[in-house]
Amino acid sequence: MTTQIVFLDRETLPPATVIRPPSFSHELHTYGRTEPSETASRIKEADIVITNKVRIGAEEIAASPNLKLIAVAATGTDVIDIAAAKVRGITVSNIRGYAINTVPEHTFALIMALRRSIVTYRESVIRGRWLEAQQFCYFDYPIFDLANSTLGIIGDGVLGKSVAKIADAFGMKVLFSDYKGTTGMGPLYTPFEKVLRQSDIITIHTPLLPTTYNLISTAEFAMMDRKPLLINTARGGIVDEKALVQAVKSEQVSGVGFDVVTVEPLPHDHVFNEIISMPNVILTPHVAWASAEATQGLADDLVDNIDAFMAQRPRNVL
Repeated sequence: MTTQIVFLDRETLPPATVIRPPSFSHELHTYGRTEPSETASRIKEADIVITNKVRIGAEEIAASPNLKLIAVAATGTDVIDIAAAKVRGITVSNIRGYAINTVPEHTFALIMALRRSIVTYRESVIRGRWLEAQQFCYFDYPIFDLANSTLGIIGDGVLGKSVAKIADAFGMKVLFSDYKGTTGMGPLYTPFEKVLRQSDIITIHTPLLPTTYNLISTAEFAMMDRKPLLINTARGGIVDEKALVQAVKSEQVSGVGFDVVTVEPLPHDHVFNEIISMPNVILTPHVAWASAEATQGLADDLVDNIDAFMAQRPRNVL
Protein backbone atom coordinates (compact mmCIF):
# COMPACT_ATOMS: atom_id res chain seq x y z
CA MET A 1 0.00 0.00 0.00
CA THR A 2 1.09 3.57 -0.68
CA THR A 3 2.13 5.39 2.47
CA GLN A 4 -0.05 8.41 3.24
CA ILE A 5 1.87 11.47 4.44
CA VAL A 6 0.17 14.66 5.64
CA PHE A 7 2.09 17.94 6.13
CA LEU A 8 -0.11 20.16 8.27
CA ASP A 9 1.67 23.54 8.13
CA ARG A 10 4.01 23.89 5.14
CA GLU A 11 3.84 27.69 5.39
CA THR A 12 5.92 27.57 8.57
CA LEU A 13 8.90 26.94 6.28
CA PRO A 14 9.99 29.53 3.69
CA PRO A 15 8.70 29.04 0.13
CA ALA A 16 12.30 28.84 -1.13
CA THR A 17 13.05 25.82 1.09
CA VAL A 18 13.04 22.65 -1.01
CA ILE A 19 11.46 19.58 0.55
CA ARG A 20 12.65 16.61 -1.47
CA PRO A 21 10.28 13.66 -1.92
CA PRO A 22 10.78 10.71 0.45
CA SER A 23 12.50 7.74 -1.17
CA PHE A 24 9.57 5.30 -0.90
CA SER A 25 6.16 5.07 -2.57
CA HIS A 26 3.89 7.65 -0.98
CA GLU A 27 1.17 10.24 -1.37
CA LEU A 28 1.94 13.62 0.16
CA HIS A 29 -0.97 15.84 1.18
CA THR A 30 0.26 19.33 1.95
CA TYR A 31 -1.62 22.08 3.76
CA GLY A 32 -0.28 25.60 4.19
CA ARG A 33 -1.95 25.99 7.57
CA THR A 34 -4.21 23.86 9.73
CA GLU A 35 -6.60 25.12 12.36
CA PRO A 36 -7.05 23.03 15.53
CA SER A 37 -10.57 22.10 14.44
CA GLU A 38 -9.23 20.72 11.15
CA THR A 39 -6.38 18.55 12.44
CA ALA A 40 -8.25 15.32 13.24
CA SER A 41 -10.05 15.16 9.90
CA ARG A 42 -6.89 15.90 7.93
CA ILE A 43 -4.79 13.17 9.54
CA LYS A 44 -7.41 10.45 10.01
CA GLU A 45 -6.01 8.35 7.11
CA ALA A 46 -2.37 9.30 7.59
CA ASP A 47 0.48 6.88 8.21
CA ILE A 48 2.94 9.75 8.74
CA VAL A 49 2.17 13.29 9.90
CA ILE A 50 4.54 16.23 9.54
CA THR A 51 3.93 19.20 11.82
CA ASN A 52 5.87 22.20 12.95
CA LYS A 53 3.48 24.10 15.23
CA VAL A 54 0.11 22.34 14.78
CA ARG A 55 -0.75 20.52 18.00
CA ILE A 56 -1.36 16.79 17.88
CA GLY A 57 -2.91 15.76 21.16
CA ALA A 58 -4.50 12.61 22.52
CA GLU A 59 -7.79 13.34 20.73
CA GLU A 60 -6.12 13.68 17.32
CA ILE A 61 -3.99 10.60 17.93
CA ALA A 62 -7.05 8.55 18.89
CA ALA A 63 -8.77 9.57 15.64
CA SER A 64 -5.82 8.41 13.50
CA PRO A 65 -5.78 4.58 13.53
CA ASN A 66 -3.06 4.26 10.86
CA LEU A 67 -0.63 6.74 12.36
CA LYS A 68 2.88 5.37 12.83
CA LEU A 69 5.18 8.41 12.78
CA ILE A 70 4.86 12.04 13.81
CA ALA A 71 7.76 13.90 12.20
CA VAL A 72 8.17 17.26 13.91
CA ALA A 73 9.71 19.89 11.63
CA ALA A 74 11.39 21.61 14.57
CA THR A 75 13.43 20.88 17.67
CA GLY A 76 10.67 21.71 20.15
CA THR A 77 8.02 19.02 20.58
CA ASP A 78 5.70 20.60 23.15
CA VAL A 79 2.88 20.54 20.54
CA ILE A 80 2.83 16.72 20.67
CA ASP A 81 1.22 14.63 23.40
CA ILE A 82 4.24 12.35 23.76
CA ALA A 83 2.57 10.16 26.38
CA ALA A 84 -0.45 9.48 24.15
CA ALA A 85 1.84 8.69 21.22
CA LYS A 86 3.84 6.28 23.36
CA VAL A 87 0.71 4.42 24.44
CA ARG A 88 -0.20 3.91 20.81
CA GLY A 89 3.35 2.92 19.81
CA ILE A 90 3.68 5.95 17.53
CA THR A 91 7.23 7.15 16.92
CA VAL A 92 7.91 10.86 17.34
CA SER A 93 11.02 12.37 15.74
CA ASN A 94 12.38 15.91 15.75
CA ILE A 95 15.17 18.00 14.19
CA ARG A 96 18.43 18.50 16.04
CA GLY A 97 21.51 20.62 15.56
CA TYR A 98 20.34 22.50 12.47
CA ALA A 99 20.38 25.95 14.15
CA ILE A 100 23.97 25.86 15.40
CA ASN A 101 24.91 28.93 13.34
CA THR A 102 21.69 30.83 12.74
CA VAL A 103 20.48 31.19 16.35
CA PRO A 104 23.86 32.27 17.81
CA GLU A 105 24.31 34.75 14.94
CA HIS A 106 20.84 36.21 15.54
CA THR A 107 21.65 36.38 19.24
CA PHE A 108 24.70 38.49 18.53
CA ALA A 109 22.82 40.60 15.99
CA LEU A 110 20.45 41.57 18.81
CA ILE A 111 23.33 42.12 21.23
CA MET A 112 25.28 44.31 18.80
CA ALA A 113 22.22 46.32 17.78
CA LEU A 114 21.40 47.07 21.42
CA ARG A 115 24.91 47.62 22.77
CA ARG A 116 25.66 50.10 19.98
CA SER A 117 22.13 51.56 19.63
CA ILE A 118 22.15 50.72 15.91
CA VAL A 119 18.39 50.84 15.36
CA THR A 120 17.86 54.06 17.29
CA TYR A 121 20.70 55.85 15.52
CA ARG A 122 19.34 54.72 12.15
CA GLU A 123 15.86 55.97 13.00
CA SER A 124 17.24 59.29 14.24
CA VAL A 125 19.12 59.82 10.96
CA ILE A 126 15.88 59.21 9.05
CA ARG A 127 14.18 61.83 11.26
CA GLY A 128 16.83 64.40 10.33
CA ARG A 129 18.71 64.46 13.62
CA TRP A 130 22.15 64.29 11.96
CA LEU A 131 21.56 67.49 10.01
CA GLU A 132 20.09 69.08 13.11
CA ALA A 133 23.24 68.23 15.08
CA GLN A 134 25.33 70.42 12.72
CA GLN A 135 28.49 68.36 13.18
CA PHE A 136 29.96 65.10 11.94
CA CYS A 137 28.39 62.99 14.72
CA TYR A 138 26.15 63.15 17.77
CA PHE A 139 25.80 61.19 21.00
CA ASP A 140 22.10 60.79 21.72
CA TYR A 141 22.24 57.07 22.55
CA PRO A 142 24.72 54.94 24.52
CA ILE A 143 27.40 52.86 22.81
CA PHE A 144 29.33 50.11 24.61
CA ASP A 145 32.03 47.67 23.51
CA LEU A 146 31.62 43.93 23.83
CA ALA A 147 35.30 43.43 24.65
CA ASN A 148 35.88 42.93 28.39
CA SER A 149 32.14 42.78 29.15
CA THR A 150 30.59 39.75 30.87
CA LEU A 151 28.16 37.47 29.07
CA GLY A 152 25.99 35.18 31.18
CA ILE A 153 24.69 32.16 29.29
CA ILE A 154 21.67 30.25 30.60
CA GLY A 155 21.63 26.91 28.78
CA ASP A 156 24.70 24.77 28.16
CA GLY A 157 23.62 22.90 25.02
CA VAL A 158 24.99 23.21 21.52
CA LEU A 159 23.52 26.70 21.03
CA GLY A 160 24.81 28.06 24.31
CA LYS A 161 28.27 26.69 23.56
CA SER A 162 28.21 28.17 20.06
CA VAL A 163 27.29 31.56 21.53
CA ALA A 164 30.22 31.22 23.93
CA LYS A 165 32.65 30.71 21.02
CA ILE A 166 31.50 33.92 19.38
CA ALA A 167 31.76 35.76 22.69
CA ASP A 168 35.30 34.53 23.13
CA ALA A 169 36.22 35.97 19.72
CA PHE A 170 34.91 39.37 20.88
CA GLY A 171 37.06 39.19 24.01
CA MET A 172 34.13 38.77 26.38
CA LYS A 173 34.17 37.01 29.74
CA VAL A 174 31.71 34.09 29.60
CA LEU A 175 29.80 32.69 32.57
CA PHE A 176 27.83 29.49 32.07
CA SER A 177 25.03 29.36 34.61
CA ASP A 178 24.34 26.44 36.92
CA TYR A 179 20.81 25.15 36.60
CA LYS A 180 18.64 27.26 38.86
CA GLY A 181 18.33 25.70 42.31
CA THR A 182 21.30 23.36 41.85
CA THR A 183 24.91 23.44 42.99
CA GLY A 184 28.06 21.50 42.32
CA MET A 185 27.87 21.29 38.53
CA GLY A 186 31.62 21.75 38.33
CA PRO A 187 34.24 24.45 37.77
CA LEU A 188 32.95 25.42 34.31
CA TYR A 189 29.69 26.67 35.81
CA THR A 190 28.77 29.73 37.88
CA PRO A 191 25.87 29.81 40.36
CA PHE A 192 22.66 31.06 38.74
CA GLU A 193 22.27 34.02 41.10
CA LYS A 194 25.90 35.08 40.58
CA VAL A 195 25.39 35.08 36.81
CA LEU A 196 22.41 37.39 37.27
CA ARG A 197 24.42 39.75 39.47
CA GLN A 198 27.66 39.89 37.47
CA SER A 199 26.58 39.84 33.81
CA ASP A 200 26.46 42.83 31.47
CA ILE A 201 24.46 40.72 29.03
CA ILE A 202 22.35 37.62 29.77
CA THR A 203 21.29 35.31 26.94
CA ILE A 204 18.90 32.38 27.20
CA HIS A 205 19.39 29.07 25.37
CA THR A 206 17.43 26.55 27.41
CA PRO A 207 14.31 24.59 26.44
CA LEU A 208 10.90 25.54 27.78
CA LEU A 209 10.19 22.93 30.45
CA PRO A 210 8.19 22.92 33.67
CA THR A 211 11.49 23.66 35.44
CA THR A 212 12.30 26.64 33.19
CA TYR A 213 8.85 28.25 32.97
CA ASN A 214 9.18 31.82 34.34
CA LEU A 215 12.80 31.02 35.14
CA ILE A 216 13.42 34.75 35.27
CA SER A 217 10.78 36.78 37.08
CA THR A 218 10.51 39.63 39.58
CA ALA A 219 12.96 38.20 42.11
CA GLU A 220 15.57 37.49 39.44
CA PHE A 221 15.32 40.96 37.90
CA ALA A 222 15.98 42.41 41.36
CA MET A 223 19.31 40.53 41.43
CA MET A 224 20.59 42.10 38.21
CA ASP A 225 23.02 44.57 39.75
CA ARG A 226 24.66 45.56 36.44
CA LYS A 227 21.35 46.31 34.66
CA PRO A 228 22.19 43.91 31.83
CA LEU A 229 20.81 43.41 28.37
CA LEU A 230 18.48 40.41 28.38
CA ILE A 231 18.38 38.32 25.20
CA ASN A 232 15.94 35.47 24.53
CA THR A 233 16.10 33.50 21.29
CA ALA A 234 14.90 30.31 22.99
CA ARG A 235 11.21 30.12 23.90
CA GLY A 236 8.51 32.41 25.18
CA GLY A 237 7.59 31.60 28.76
CA ILE A 238 11.12 31.23 30.09
CA VAL A 239 10.94 34.89 31.11
CA ASP A 240 7.89 36.16 33.00
CA GLU A 241 6.69 38.74 30.47
CA LYS A 242 4.78 40.93 32.94
CA ALA A 243 7.83 41.06 35.18
CA LEU A 244 9.99 41.83 32.15
CA VAL A 245 7.88 44.84 31.18
CA GLN A 246 8.16 46.21 34.70
CA ALA A 247 11.92 45.58 34.70
CA VAL A 248 12.30 47.58 31.49
CA LYS A 249 10.16 50.44 32.78
CA SER A 250 12.03 50.55 36.10
CA GLU A 251 15.43 50.27 34.35
CA GLN A 252 16.39 47.05 36.09
CA VAL A 253 17.65 46.00 32.65
CA SER A 254 19.32 48.26 30.12
CA GLY A 255 17.69 46.64 27.11
CA VAL A 256 15.80 43.66 25.76
CA GLY A 257 16.32 41.63 22.58
CA PHE A 258 13.65 38.94 22.17
CA ASP A 259 12.79 36.68 19.25
CA VAL A 260 10.03 34.80 21.07
CA VAL A 261 6.93 35.48 23.16
CA THR A 262 4.37 33.25 24.83
CA VAL A 263 1.68 33.94 22.22
CA GLU A 264 2.78 34.07 18.57
CA PRO A 265 2.03 36.12 16.58
CA LEU A 266 2.03 38.90 19.14
CA PRO A 267 -1.61 39.85 19.87
CA HIS A 268 -2.76 43.44 20.31
CA ASP A 269 -3.46 42.93 24.01
CA HIS A 270 -0.09 41.35 24.85
CA VAL A 271 1.81 43.08 27.65
CA PHE A 272 4.90 43.33 25.42
CA ASN A 273 3.11 46.04 23.41
CA GLU A 274 3.78 48.41 26.31
CA ILE A 275 7.52 48.40 25.55
CA ILE A 276 8.16 47.30 21.94
CA SER A 277 8.46 50.89 20.68
CA MET A 278 11.05 51.82 23.31
CA PRO A 279 14.54 52.52 21.90
CA ASN A 280 16.19 49.83 24.01
CA VAL A 281 13.79 47.04 23.03
CA ILE A 282 13.96 44.87 19.91
CA LEU A 283 11.40 42.16 19.19
CA THR A 284 11.85 39.99 16.09
CA PRO A 285 9.13 37.57 14.89
CA HIS A 286 10.62 34.18 15.88
CA VAL A 287 13.08 34.15 12.97
CA ALA A 288 16.38 33.45 14.75
CA TRP A 289 16.21 29.88 13.40
CA ALA A 290 15.26 30.89 9.86
CA SER A 291 18.42 31.50 7.83
CA ALA A 292 18.25 30.06 4.32
CA GLU A 293 20.95 27.56 5.20
CA ALA A 294 19.29 26.45 8.42
CA THR A 295 15.80 26.02 6.99
CA GLN A 296 17.13 23.94 4.11
CA GLY A 297 19.11 21.81 6.54
CA LEU A 298 15.97 21.35 8.62
CA ALA A 299 13.97 20.22 5.56
CA ASP A 300 16.70 17.76 4.57
CA ASP A 301 16.84 16.32 8.09
CA LEU A 302 13.05 16.07 8.19
CA VAL A 303 12.99 13.83 5.12
CA ASP A 304 16.00 11.89 6.40
CA ASN A 305 14.03 11.16 9.59
CA ILE A 306 11.07 9.88 7.56
CA ASP A 307 13.24 7.77 5.24
CA ALA A 308 15.11 6.29 8.20
CA PHE A 309 11.86 5.37 9.93
CA MET A 310 10.54 3.61 6.84
CA ALA A 311 13.84 1.75 6.51
CA GLN A 312 13.34 0.55 10.12
CA ARG A 313 16.32 2.57 11.28
CA PRO A 314 14.55 5.44 13.09
CA ARG A 315 16.65 8.45 14.06
CA ASN A 316 16.17 11.53 16.25
CA VAL A 317 13.48 9.66 18.17
CA LEU A 318 12.08 11.07 21.40
